[in-house]
Amino acid sequence: MEVALAADKLGRRYRRQGPWAVRDLSFTVPAGSVTALVGPNGAGKSTLIRCWMGFERPDAGTALVGSIDPQRQRDRAIASIGYVAQSNALYRAWAIDDHFRWVAGYRSSFDRGYAIKRVERLGLDLSRKVSELSGGEKAQVALTIALSLRAPILLLDEPTASLDPLARREFLAILVEDVRESGATVILSSHVITDIEQACDSVIVLSHGRLLLHDTIEDARDQHIAMPLASLNMLAPIATFAGPKGEPLALVRAAAEPSQRATLEEIVLGYLATPTARSPIPDAR
Repeated sequence: MEVALAADKLGRRYRRQGPWAVRDLSFTVPAGSVTALVGPNGAGKSTLIRCWMGFERPDAGTALVGSIDPQRQRDRAIASIGYVAQSNALYRAWAIDDHFRWVAGYRSSFDRGYAIKRVERLGLDLSRKVSELSGGEKAQVALTIALSLRAPILLLDEPTASLDPLARREFLAILVEDVRESGATVILSSHVITDIEQACDSVIVLSHGRLLLHDTIEDARDQHIAMPLASLNMLAPIATFAGPKGEPLALVRAAAEPSQRATLEEIVLGYLATPTARSPIPDAR
């Protein structure tokens, strides 16, 4: 199995004696996978992504892009990555094609012809300024830039957070179409379960900087059952949580028949309800 991204006992904190943003993360991401990075605000999702990009220096362990340590060879790591941030990084006064020309000037891999065809297929005029675009259109332009870098790895840090449901669905549909064709490895940070089910084949669940679950979505559903708390009998639950009508449910790790399989939402909620998930990593004092 070719590994696209890895964390090896990775830890990062922002003050010498402060709490850890991520702690002791160890896992690998296979090349060609589309992996959801899930967790509440403050879970460590953005910190992890920024460590892979070399924007954050780990205080323990390493973050690897393939076999590259971004702290030692940041230019090589960045050359392998296309990145879309949650906050819009486009210049309001610039036209769409101004951005394409600018990116082409510092990333030789940028395929401007592909970028132009892509935005034209979306019905966008290259001369339109960013200030004239809707939120969904801005997100599509940012995604176009990332895809046009022809990078083998895409890191998407909650790119749909500010979009309405229709714009999110369109963004993800185009993402899936492009990456399935190119074979790129994708990390999609999101807290919207419907986004994950539409676009991803694997899931990583973080809380307070800890890794709670890393599995393919299909295997996770095959191995978990959500049942009414009153039906537990002698089974030991991973956690209990409130169902859609407020009813107490328990998440159990066990081989599941198709009719018993927990939904992805139930699995994520169950792991986020564990005592470990609810307890911050203590200060290093």
